[in-house]
Amino acid sequence: MKLATLRTTGGTRAVRRDGDLLVDLGYPDLGALLAEPDWQDRAATAAGPAHPVEGADFAPVVPAPSKVVCVGHNYTDHIKEMGRDLPQYPTLFPKFADTLLGAGDAIVKPPETEALDWEVELALVIGREVRRADERQAAEAIAGFTVMNDISVRDWQFRTVEWTQGKIWQASTPVGPYVVTPDEVGGVRPSLQVTTTVDGQVMQRDDTGTLLFDPVFLVRYISTVTTLRPGDIIATGTPAGVGNAREPKVFLRPGSTVVTEISGLGACVNTVAGA
Repeated sequence: MKLATLRTTGGTRAVRRDGDLLVDLGYPDLGALLAEPDWQDRAATAAGPAHPVEGADFAPVVPAPSKVVCVGHNYTDHIKEMGRDLPQYPTLFPKFADTLLGAGDAIVKPPETEALDWEVELALVIGREVRRADERQAAEAIAGFTVMNDISVRDWQFRTVEWTQGKIWQASTPVGPYVVTPDEVGGVRPSLQVTTTVDGQVMQRDDTGTLLFDPVFLVRYISTVTTLRPGDIIATGTPAGVGNAREPKVFLRPGSTVVTEISGLGACVNTVAGA
């Protein structure tokens, strides 16, 4: 299934994609749907009002997750381009719900930076509560996968050795358009092509099969630290090709269009606006 949160004139609605239509599932957003223990059955059988896919205004797939956990240094080539050693453990940092954007929303460049960078990421969405998950529990907790563009404010990120201040700018992070269930993408350890283009130029291209720490491992690891709840999002890291690692460096400017796409999941297509 392909599931999404759609903006409508009456508010947001959880929907399922059926061909060229988005079928209302009877919940205000995917977070509310995923909180139901039998959410898969409800999502598969709901038959509410339908909206056309064409022209759809997608909200963040889960507008208000209890947590967004991001992973750095998880593709070998990206680790090398940033001049770092392969990590023994995942590098984790948080985002907040206020950072999230819909898949087609404009990214407003903060006036405080000239170093706005792109990062395509496979993100997974949690579908059941887990703490200290074993292999089976971790796999079963993955509701599906989506696309995230982990927009980074590099000059703020590297002010200190801790990255968070460069990662949590308000309304900076597109995520969507769909949450796609594992059965449609080859399971809970999918091998999918990830790509970023900026103004038509390919900047990043890799395969999620090369992740150092795969989605199941990340659910196990993070759930050891804290309870993962339905609707929580884990972003699995970005491959080589970010603007900050180029010579000369390349950053997003007002008027740019950045497309982050993952095969089988869809794409976030975002223009950059001035503040």
